[in-house]
Amino acid sequence: MDHDEQHSQHHDEQHRRQGGEHHGGEQHGGPHGHGAPEGRAGASWAMAAQATLHCLTGCAIGEILGMVIGTALGWGNVPTMVAAIVLAFLFGYSFTLFAVRRAGLDLRAAVKVALAADTVSIAVMELVDNSIVALVPGAMDAQLSDGLFWTALLGGFVIAFLITTPVNKWMIGRGKGHAVAHSAHSAHA
Repeated sequence: MDHDEQHSQHHDEQHRRQGGEHHGGEQHGGPHGHGAPEGRAGASWAMAAQATLHCLTGCAIGEILGMVIGTALGWGNVPTMVAAIVLAFLFGYSFTLFAVRRAGLDLRAAVKVALAADTVSIAVMELVDNSIVALVPGAMDAQLSDGLFWTALLGGFVIAFLITTPVNKWMIGRGKGHAVAHSAHSAHA
């Protein structure tokens, strides 16, 4: 266990004894009962992986849908990739948007939270995933029925997950990225 995790666990235990509420390793409630998490340096790998998986799910749905649409309509590589990236962002944001709307945020506030929570994570994922697909020989010209298409795309998602998880851990530990969504959700739940 590293020092940050020990400190976070100690802080969590003290907070619980004082009547505070604990949410999955993250403390919610700055001086006004909401906002950036306390004990930010204690963002766990599990929390970062969960945030990344949340983002990756939306990205994967959007990206695969974009690839399917572009390929089915016979579009070239560039328009297909643009459609896939746009849909990846759209679906990635929508997962957070729906979650914080369910927690009671109005649409304008929910959009701000989704943009703050997911933009960097989705951008890193899309950069990595699309770079992998572009670099695998023949993957850009492969059809939906080709194993190479799916191997490159899914392999890109795995590599994107591995690269984006530390980015999300760093951001959550500083009260940014998915920490914003967690704070908004808990403040309005």
